[in-house]
Amino acid sequence: MHRLPLVAIMKFYIIISLSLIVLFTCNTGIKKKDTKESTIIQEEDTYISISRDKYKDQLYGFWLGECIANWTGLVTEMDKIGNIGEIKTGDFYTREDWGKLDQPSIWGDGVPSDLSPTIDFVFKDTFEIWGADDDTDIEYMYQYLLYTHKSSLLSAEQIRNGWLKHIKSEEENYLWVSNQKAFDLMKDGVFPPETGSPNLNENFYMIDAQLTTEIFGLFAPARPDVATKIAHLPIQTVARKEAEDISMFYVTMYSLASMNSDKTMRQRIEWMANKARKVLPDGTYPAQMFDYSQKLFKSGIPWEQTRDSIYFRYQVKQEDGYNITSKNLYCNGCFAAGINFAASLISLFYGEGNFKETIKIGTLTGWDSDNPTATWGGLIGFMIGKDGIEETFGKRFSNQYNIHRTRQNFPNNGIDSFENMAQKGLIVTDRVVKEEIGGTIDPEKNTWIIPLKIVNE
Repeated sequence: MHRLPLVAIMKFYIIISLSLIVLFTCNTGIKKKDTKESTIIQEEDTYISISRDKYKDQLYGFWLGECIANWTGLVTEMDKIGNIGEIKTGDFYTREDWGKLDQPSIWGDGVPSDLSPTIDFVFKDTFEIWGADDDTDIEYMYQYLLYTHKSSLLSAEQIRNGWLKHIKSEEENYLWVSNQKAFDLMKDGVFPPETGSPNLNENFYMIDAQLTTEIFGLFAPARPDVATKIAHLPIQTVARKEAEDISMFYVTMYSLASMNSDKTMRQRIEWMANKARKVLPDGTYPAQMFDYSQKLFKSGIPWEQTRDSIYFRYQVKQEDGYNITSKNLYCNGCFAAGINFAASLISLFYGEGNFKETIKIGTLTGWDSDNPTATWGGLIGFMIGKDGIEETFGKRFSNQYNIHRTRQNFPNNGIDSFENMAQKGLIVTDRVVKEEIGGTIDPEKNTWIIPLKIVNE
């Protein structure tokens, strides 16, 4: 019997050990990226693969869903704001009012909405054109600026120049409160983020940033940390403090919408909302509004009772530090970030991910009703895509969009299509995935490979 030399035996065990290490590493399921192409990913990170083809359809669904919800919510915008102060609007709407005659808004001169005589969905048929509104036009502008500047982060100069070029200065420009103040400051030579500073912009706590920045969440799929980074300056262009936190909540929700799973829509919405809740600092009124609204929803009471409780808690009693009523503002601060955030949570929770129900509840809840509806219509529209929306209503819709209804100086006299808008969004997302997230594009499968920090269930 031949004995192997000691050196040979040691070499043999080293080879076996190395082989076992390689075998174990290959079977762990942790994918490593080539560090020549991207940043080094920590051991606890994994990757997610997202189809670019599917994402383009979802971006189409975002624009279509947001337009349907925006214009539907406009029917009841400022119809019901409560009974505090000089303007009193009587009892709030209930589910029984859906399909009934619309009541005049606080500026309606005693007549109902000219969009629809009844409280119902507003559609544009295939031969018509959707009009831009303040819930879609600034987001359109931000996407256009990112696309044309070939950037994943907008600078203060790019934002200011974009606003001055694309927003009308003299005539009706569809800007209100904080957006209008920021625009005036820009015309005076002030740059973001100072345009949203409480020292210069007294309307920093209003709703404006909520309806202009959600789209940044879609540009950073499954990475809310990156989404809030690229949205930071656009949000601070018009908002601070609680209004800024609320906007970050919406951006986070939009980014998390890319996390596909086998959960039901209700479960996905609940999971996303609870994750986004973490961006709201404990003890602030947005955090307490979330917790209170969710508690009432889970109690099983009707959404109307939850809405009435929120009105009483925050506008009558001014609890949790929400003191808008004491400011004696026009329409009791009906444009404020806080009360409209609380209202949006009602339709989010009680809608349970159902597009129709979410928009119905949002339309009937009250206050600035087109804003929450547009936010959730865009989110759910993205989640179910173009086909999902068409299946929901059993019909096809217009794919044309007129940005020049409210803005100016865009190509093709302002007429665009959802297909083209989705394609531009896809290209912007490509850049964010590569430059900010550190992901790559698989050209063969047409997918993004995105480094994904593990999200605990």
